[in-house]
Amino acid sequence: MSVPVLDPCPPRPPARKGAFPSVAAVLVLFLAASSAPSPIYVIYQRQWHFTALVLTVVFALYVFGLLGALLVVGALSDHLGRRPVLAAAIALEAVALVLFLVAGDVGVLAVARVLQGVATGAATTTLSATLVDLEPARGRAGAITAVAPLTGLALGALGSGVLVQFGPAPTRLVYALLLGAMLTAAVVVARLPETSPRRPGALASLRPRLAMPAHVRADILPVVPAMVSTWALAGMYLSLGPSVAAELLGLHNRVIGGVVVTLLTGTGALTVLLLRSRPAASLLAPSSAVLGLGTLMSLAGTTGNLPWLAALGTVVAGVGFGASALATFGTVARVARPHERSAVFALANTISYLANSVPAILGGIAVTALGLATATVIYALAIVLITSSAFALRLNQVRTRRRPADQ
Repeated sequence: MSVPVLDPCPPRPPARKGAFPSVAAVLVLFLAASSAPSPIYVIYQRQWHFTALVLTVVFALYVFGLLGALLVVGALSDHLGRRPVLAAAIALEAVALVLFLVAGDVGVLAVARVLQGVATGAATTTLSATLVDLEPARGRAGAITAVAPLTGLALGALGSGVLVQFGPAPTRLVYALLLGAMLTAAVVVARLPETSPRRPGALASLRPRLAMPAHVRADILPVVPAMVSTWALAGMYLSLGPSVAAELLGLHNRVIGGVVVTLLTGTGALTVLLLRSRPAASLLAPSSAVLGLGTLMSLAGTTGNLPWLAALGTVVAGVGFGASALATFGTVARVARPHERSAVFALANTISYLANSVPAILGGIAVTALGLATATVIYALAIVLITSSAFALRLNQVRTRRRPADQ
């Protein structure tokens, strides 16, 4: 009996028509689900009587779950295939949404957020890889992976705010609709062609790899403050933004809670789309300056009870947010060698998501101890200070590199 010889690298099956936009839509859906709770946090807080610290811890649990998934299962689909990992992520997201639906206390809410973070982390890396698989020779995959997450965050927060304000069951309806959308996503994934054949090494791929090779330090270290300030600002808006709008600006309409997040993330998504072809190095200093200016404008509007100025400042900060995200991750992509990229990007993601969660928790502590108004001022000024250091470091880096050429 003869044994068939298997091609170790079988040809990739042709992509089903419409697969690329379907995968992009699922990516947007996962991020929309992740930001949907933001406008509802104020209602949870009022119903269950927990502090701002608890609120920010619940927000941070999602980030820790997401970061853990990125580090542990980020490369798993390279070995098991895209569809099995996506199916597992969708199933886990569905469980999280069911927990949101039945949640009656902050403990269930916390568990749901952790599971949602793990599901989102596993899904986003796999969906991004699938987009590249489907169109490896075009720039469209890179643009979509950059724009889709911010677009999803914006749509999820705004849609949730509208449903909370105008729909029935404000703490239930949005999750029921998202659960239905996830079931539809499961059907979409089941019909997708498998774009990554199975290969050995699945267990070994679960070991987190972080690295900052010596030759990239001069480029990456000045970028770290920009990463921290960018994602700390996003953490503030996603966790405390709706509370600031309601309590400090007197904007109690639930749609406003979604608009606050959408102004930042939606503007950021549009900025990424418009500037995606610009060199990362040219964006580093301007993005830090714009982010700091927008933060100061928002702070002035909040402390002066001027909602229009706070909104305008958020839009300006959103431009800085999108440009900074492009600049920082573009720098990492430029300086890391091909065999180092996975570990260096893992380090960059770790820094970004810790910056997204840890300052939010500290902000929650400050709100509990000092009050929302004082904590907001401290948080915003800290971000401005960090953006100023990022701007100064970048200018110093440019001067240092020009000096040998001038001599």
